[in-house]
This record gives sequence, C-alpha cells and structure tokens, in this order.
Amino acid sequence: MDTILLDESRDNECYLNRQEQFESKVRSYPRKLPFAIQSAKGAWITDVEGNKYIDCLSGAGTLALGHNHPVVIESIKDLLDINLPLHTLDITTPLKDKFSEFMYKLLATNSDKYCLQFCGPTGADAVEAAIKLAKQVTGRSGVVSFSGGYHGMTHGALAVTGNLAPKQGIEGLMSSVQFLPYPNMYRCAFGLPFEQSIHAHMSYFENFLKDVESGAVKPAAVILEVIQGEGGVNPAPIEWLKHVRRVTKELDIMLIIDEVQTGFCRTGRWFAYQYADIDPDMIVMSKAIGGGLPLAVLGIKRQYDVWQAGNHSGTFRGNQLAMATGLATLNYLKDNNVADYVLEIGTWFMAQLKLRQQRYPKMGQVRGRGLMIGIEIVNPSLPKQNDGSYPADSDMAAKIQQSCFKHGLVIEKGGRGGTVLRLLPPLNITKDELQQVLQRLDMALEDNQLSCQRFSMIHTFIKKL
Repeated sequence: MDTILLDESRDNECYLNRQEQFESKVRSYPRKLPFAIQSAKGAWITDVEGNKYIDCLSGAGTLALGHNHPVVIESIKDLLDINLPLHTLDITTPLKDKFSEFMYKLLATNSDKYCLQFCGPTGADAVEAAIKLAKQVTGRSGVVSFSGGYHGMTHGALAVTGNLAPKQGIEGLMSSVQFLPYPNMYRCAFGLPFEQSIHAHMSYFENFLKDVESGAVKPAAVILEVIQGEGGVNPAPIEWLKHVRRVTKELDIMLIIDEVQTGFCRTGRWFAYQYADIDPDMIVMSKAIGGGLPLAVLGIKRQYDVWQAGNHSGTFRGNQLAMATGLATLNYLKDNNVADYVLEIGTWFMAQLKLRQQRYPKMGQVRGRGLMIGIEIVNPSLPKQNDGSYPADSDMAAKIQQSCFKHGLVIEKGGRGGTVLRLLPPLNITKDELQQVLQRLDMALEDNQLSCQRFSMIHTFIKKL
C-alpha cells in the first residue's frame, strides 16, 4: 500500500486517466477539479505533484473542521484501541449513548422533545424516512417542495429535488409532488422587487394550500432547505419561513427542514432554522454530523414517532466510527464556541467579497450566512431584467472556477446553470487563510476581467451599428 501511495512516477493526469478507465461516467468532481489528492490537513490539500490548494469545498460541507483535525483522528484511534465493534446495526453502545444524549439535548426546546432515528449513511436516506413517516402520520401522500431545492438522488429524494438534469430518462418517480417557487432576493420568480417578492411568495404559498380549486389535494408534508445549497446558496427570508411554519401548523401539514448542508454551525447557528425561531416537525441531518464519516440522523418530534419496529431500516445505520468522529466534532464545536466564530468571521469575509463587487461587476450578488457563501456571476454588459438583475453567465462562472483551481483555490458551482460560485470553507479556517482565499479569488477574477471587458466593447459596438 505504501508503494502505491508514494508512487512518484504518476502525476495528476495519469491518475485521472486511470480513474476514467476504472470508474463510471457518473463521476462529476474530477471533471471540474482535475487532480489526485495525496494528503490533506486543515483547510489545505496537496496533490500528487506537490501542488497545494485551499479547500473551500470541504467535502460539500462534510468536513466541519477541515481535513484530519486532531480531535477527529484521536477519536478514531481511541475507538480502535478499545475494540468497540465498528458495526452494530441499531444495537446501542456506550459511544452511541453519548452521541445520542448530545443530539437529544441539542434538539430539545422548551416546548418540544425530539427523538432520533439513525438512518442509512446518507442524507438522502434520512429524507426518504422523513417522507415515509409524514405519510404514515397524516394518512396523506402528497409532498410540497420548492424550485431550486436539493434533497438527494434516491427515488423519493430525487422526486422532491428541483434539479431536472438527474431526472431525465427516469420514469415513475414518486407521484403527488408539487413544486412552488422559492424566494430569491436577487431573481424573483414573479419579476418583483425583493420586498414585494416576499409577500407575493407568502400569499402564493398560503393560497395554493387553501384554495379548494388549486388542483392539488392537501399534502402530507412540506420539505425545504432554509438556505438552498446546490440551488445557489439562496437564503430564505425569515418572514417567509415563519409564514410557512404558521400555515403548515394551521393545516396540519408536517414541516420537514433539510439541514444536511446547513446544520452544525455552518451558518453561525447550530441549525439554520433557528434564525427564524421555528419548530420543524422533522429535521434531516447528515454531512458534518459524522465528523467527516458517513452518518445520517432524522430528528422527529416525539408525538410523530409512529413507526413500527423495522418500518425503515438500513444495515449501516449503526456506524460506530462515524459516531466517534461525529461526537468529537460536535464537542469541539460546542466547547470552542464555533458558531459565534463562524458568524463573526463569515460577516467579515462576506463584507470583503461585497467590496470586490465594485471592482468586478460580474459579481452580481454575494449572499449566504456564516461560512456558507455564494457569488452569482452575471453578464453586466447585457440589459437588466424585470427584477433589476443582470442575466446570469454560466460560461463565465465556469471560467472563474477553473482559474481559481489554477491559482490553488478549490470551490464549487451551483444554482441554475452553475452560475453561482460556492464557498464552504472549514468552520475553523483562520482569518489569514481567508485572506489567501480572497487573494486567489482576486487573481481568478482578474484572469477573466479582460475577456469580459472585450465582450462588453464588442456588444456596445454592435448596438451602435
């Protein structure tokens, strides 16, 4: 194994070619991030050629403390030393007991008690469980989801996901799913200014569910992300979230909040829904909850736990190693007040990004909360749309991402057509490291500034003809 890991004769291109030989065409990240990783520590990645990168992807938000944090590594070693079984199905252990107690206390409020359901090791399986349970509780079958939402790639989760690309050619997805427009501060689905847009969305949501001739029967559940991640780092207005909770309560519709990407201090709170001071009926959790290893948990209000034994099971729902790394991560987040740090450093970082909008007009909007940040890339040389925004520019976003990679910065894209640059750095990233992120992003934006100016000059010339 050491010989393979230290094989200096193979460069990035060699490993990528071998990956293409071995793996399905379904792989995605290597197409945008063409390297092979040799090692990683904290916010830094080193490839097999010795190039170093700042990681602002963090395993799509999974690595809350970055790569190989000491508390995570020690938790793995400790577990191995005491011979605790790595696999226990849903049989409890002292470790699982401690993990469960932490989560139980974390979810508890003055008025509500939640119980925990350990699901298969992906957020998608927890979404599947939530949808099934909502149907059992209410006796209804419909689900309302939102445009731009992402909830996973399994059958039910894909059915409530807004992205159309993975649905192509897939027949027979879960029926009785209705999609409603999700509020967007920059691009209103109704073509309205932001303040008017919020009330339009609130009115439309309530009318859709209460209209006796809407064409849609009363659903079992509404599922949403408080901040859409894959959908382009799109935060929901607090007023709208409160309204959705009020209406769903009034109509006895279960509210499922998907915190797979936003949970565990990513936005400056333990959970993003806490900004709106609402009480979800179910909370879907994964990614950071496992401290970098696969784990998914569903939080359920106790009164809705109507499962019969074995109604939703999975072989790997007892991943003890993930509970060890997860508990170590959760304790670190709590003991070091990481949520407060994320809110402070995230506010500073976003302010620095917004300052750059004056220099780079292609940065149409900077948005997000905490260290979950998106930059929507636009074409400012084209006329503004009805809602006051410039048309999005997916080609430019892809070029900037490629330039970032060239300058040693790993970021992802999201949103419609991949027009939003997404930054999900480790929650414990330092200010100095974020300064380096800004420097590398500046270089990437400068790389593409000249081509953008040339396009603008050509466009202006053509208009004069």
